[in-house]
Amino acid sequence: MDGPDFDLVIAGAGGGLVAALRAAELGASVLVIDADEHFQRGNNTSMCTAMIPAAGTRWQQAAGVQDSPQRFLADIDRKTGGTADERVARALAESSAALVTWLADAQELDLELVTDFRYPGHSADRCHTIAGRHGSRLLRHLVDRVRAHPRIELIAPMSLRAVHTTDGRVSGVEIATPDGHAEQLATRAVLLATNGFGADSELVREWLPEIAGAHYHGGQYSRGDALRIGRDLGADTGYLDAYQGHAALSSRSQTLIGWATVVHGGVIVDSTGRRFAPETTGYSEFAAILAARPGGAGWIVIDEHIEQLCSVFDDFRAVADSGSLIRAATARGLAELIGVQPEALEDELAAARRAAEGLEPDRQGRTDDRHPLSEPYIAIAITPALFHTQGGLVVDEHARVLAAGSPIPGLYASGGAAIGISGHGAGGYLAGNGLITALGLAFLAAEHVASAVPA
Repeated sequence: MDGPDFDLVIAGAGGGLVAALRAAELGASVLVIDADEHFQRGNNTSMCTAMIPAAGTRWQQAAGVQDSPQRFLADIDRKTGGTADERVARALAESSAALVTWLADAQELDLELVTDFRYPGHSADRCHTIAGRHGSRLLRHLVDRVRAHPRIELIAPMSLRAVHTTDGRVSGVEIATPDGHAEQLATRAVLLATNGFGADSELVREWLPEIAGAHYHGGQYSRGDALRIGRDLGADTGYLDAYQGHAALSSRSQTLIGWATVVHGGVIVDSTGRRFAPETTGYSEFAAILAARPGGAGWIVIDEHIEQLCSVFDDFRAVADSGSLIRAATARGLAELIGVQPEALEDELAAARRAAEGLEPDRQGRTDDRHPLSEPYIAIAITPALFHTQGGLVVDEHARVLAAGSPIPGLYASGGAAIGISGHGAGGYLAGNGLITALGLAFLAAEHVASAVPA
């Protein structure tokens, strides 16, 4: 009897490339397809800050950081108010160290531990990244490795139309070119790694009404394909109201400024020149808060010290190069340049500095140990954005898609195609949750697929 065309078909060339590399390493034949011809600059992996949270790693040990999967899991539980899927969160936390070790050792990715600042919600320095701290570099590296592997074929543009089953088990797929030419292939397993539904405005309005009016800053092919394909097979769905927002997208360049500006000591004011919420709330939930302010936009105010600290990010340097940084010697001068009330901005920056110096409580309840802003000041116009959805097909600890609580044999999902570990809404999102579910679930799926591949 003839075997399948491929042991594993992966739809989505973002985090799904991890599954391709791991499965091929373990002996599987793999086909990767992506609907976007320009996926290397157009998917969410390419747009992220390349922060991979992992607990109990050798990089942490070298830096003297005390961490463990249990501590990571406790942070997820705390940030989500206990609403995250515990099985998936535990599987990702417990495999995170193995994932980054494999990326470094087997895939020759030059990783480093971020210790210069810490994102809200993480109780330990556990974000691992690459030089430039940008997803495009991470994706380029994975693509190069995939294209060099003899057991992996990568085709783009090519979309997944349907997954076929025989006796309830995945047996094949229908794939198609943009002009509609379709082809049937036999396969033992399919990984849905097509991200979520952020690019489908109707689904966003249905499930995420609080952020539906905000700018969408994600892959244009994130149209809910995994939901459609999974539901056709009876798959369970969950957490469809969950998403990652971001309150630090440059209004001018439409480039991510980065929340490090805030963590290092920057403050956010609205169009009146007033602060309105504690910036340490987290960049995801802050997006909806900013969207609800007058004009639905605002300004991040930093100084030259923070500018220097944030220049390690490719994104921040791109924002600076675009001319988006507005400078002034005084608060009043800055207010006049950005069009807010001078007295209000002067008052807010003075009060924020006193709070940072420990002279008085912060007006917005911010309690972090931060750098006091000093003249000259820099302002960057920001607009709130939806980056990606965090709900999708229900999966288990092996990334297997479930139907009525039981696995659909041969069907897997990762990243935004699957339920995440962010609970409901935007408030449960921890920095790196999107990338750890994209890479981590792909890694777990590959190992499970490869375990069933005949030697």
